[in-house]
Amino acid sequence: MPIRPLPDTLINQIAAGEVVERPASVVKELVENALDAGARRVDIDLEEGGIRLIRIRDDGGGIAPEELPLAVSRHATSKIASLDDLEAVATLGFRGEALPSIASVSRFLLASRRPGDEHGAALQVDGGRVGEVAPKAHAQGTTVEVRDLFFNVPARRKFLRAERTELGHIEEWLRSLALARPDVELRVSHNGKPSRRYKPDALAGDAEAAARLGETLGEDFAGNALRIDHSGAGLRLHGWIAQPHYSRASTDQQYFYVNGRAVRDRSVAHAVKLAYQDVLFHGRQPAYVLFLQLDPTRVDVNVHPAKHEVRFRDARLIHDFVYRTLQDALAQTRAGADVATAGAGHASTGFAAVPVGMGATVQGPAAWTPRPQPLGLRVDEAASAYASLYAAPAGTATAFAPPPSLPRQDTSLPASDGEVPPLGYAIAQLHGIYILAENAEGLVVVDMHAAHERIGYERLKGAHDGIGLRAQPLLVPLALAVGERDADVAEREAQTLAELGFDVTRSGPQTLSVRSVPALLAHAEPEALLRDVLADLREHGASRRVAAARDELLSTMACHGAVRANRRLTVPEMNALLRDMEATERSGQCNHGRPTWARFSLGEIDRWFLRGR
Repeated sequence: MPIRPLPDTLINQIAAGEVVERPASVVKELVENALDAGARRVDIDLEEGGIRLIRIRDDGGGIAPEELPLAVSRHATSKIASLDDLEAVATLGFRGEALPSIASVSRFLLASRRPGDEHGAALQVDGGRVGEVAPKAHAQGTTVEVRDLFFNVPARRKFLRAERTELGHIEEWLRSLALARPDVELRVSHNGKPSRRYKPDALAGDAEAAARLGETLGEDFAGNALRIDHSGAGLRLHGWIAQPHYSRASTDQQYFYVNGRAVRDRSVAHAVKLAYQDVLFHGRQPAYVLFLQLDPTRVDVNVHPAKHEVRFRDARLIHDFVYRTLQDALAQTRAGADVATAGAGHASTGFAAVPVGMGATVQGPAAWTPRPQPLGLRVDEAASAYASLYAAPAGTATAFAPPPSLPRQDTSLPASDGEVPPLGYAIAQLHGIYILAENAEGLVVVDMHAAHERIGYERLKGAHDGIGLRAQPLLVPLALAVGERDADVAEREAQTLAELGFDVTRSGPQTLSVRSVPALLAHAEPEALLRDVLADLREHGASRRVAAARDELLSTMACHGAVRANRRLTVPEMNALLRDMEATERSGQCNHGRPTWARFSLGEIDRWFLRGR
């Protein structure tokens, strides 16, 4: 078969295979065009899940009549004009492929009017065949109608799913957009009936964005979300992350935006997962809505036909910035940290939830750490309480003690102002497992083993962080066979590996010579650990495998050293544990991600017994 140019219609239909996957893809492209045109209200009318009809109407700047044919021509756009523009894209769309691709696989109508024009104009395109521009009465803005999607490409149409499924994909994308643009009103109707309206707010500040958060993801997420806002190195990360106890079975509530564009990025997802790794229950997924802002020249948005992915020019910096920002925020999820902020009447989920409307903003290293609370015990009584709490019960062979080099917070001063600590004061022990305490709002219940486990774990980590990762030389260097890519990484990242405790040199194209390993992990499987570290460095530019393996070992040590069930504690011992919880990072969860405490407000307890009814 000879080489020959393809017909324009076929070219557009091939492009449609990349851009137009399903009705949701059409809605995405058309609504993004409306936003780029300055729209503040967008109406989305759908029939049969968008298969029969998608109509997008906006109040944006409109299109000149003579430019309507250009709008449905390939590679015609008003958004970029040079390579410099392409390298600093600030609009959602820029390729100039969406409209001609959509028009080639549907019965397409484009109508528009600019401000000041006497009337609008319309252009009909039927399966790629472009008609003539004709006058048409139209309000300011643009309307795009897409009927009978894939009517002329039956092989594509048969892959569409049921009406409810296709509608669900559209609603999910609109939910993602609504989170990013609280200033825009979105009205959705399906089969002639209104189905969704996202109300706008002209100011679109933090409070309005928080309201949109509850509207899109539900009040449960909004009530258990921490506000994040941190800047540095020319980057800004802001948004919301859910408390560790609010976790999901899937990734359905993970939204990430780069300069306002919703994207999927494996490196960022990996950074978030690492940040939650120490506080999330096994198999659960974190929930978050995060916005990353940076200079457009530092990110390439032209790497995916549907613009779902981007490429960062400083991928390692982005990964580390996201990880450290979220890790610092999650470190402040101390038990009781929000009680003084939320006050009485707060939803009694009980696990240190900070409502987004309460202004709990994390700026870099978290600024909302709890201040020391007086315990009300004599000095000698407090010292005795700590000594007995951290000692093994009589008859046991081993004892766990906190590292002596770590300073202890003095909680022995009397409470002169009558202020009650967030976790209150112990009143009893239940079945040798739970501590019952009374605070200003009601009842606090603490799992004493889980709480003590986290306290010991954080102290062990702190002690080892101060010492650093020491390397243990091997008597005989270990020859390790690896792939050529991993050998390249090991040679390039020799200094990074040394900081992790590995002395590694390249001894051949696919061979490494290992002369030392991290001392704390020398009896584990250093070969497998090194392979994992190299894979992380190759994939994400950073690795916490060594730290994670160390933490797993320290976690086990802390678990074995924590107070056990049926260990009877005195009231001073229980109070000492409560004060330690208030001062310890991540004490809202144990080392395995389980909650360590719960609270029940007095109003909730009153409802149990129908008081006041």
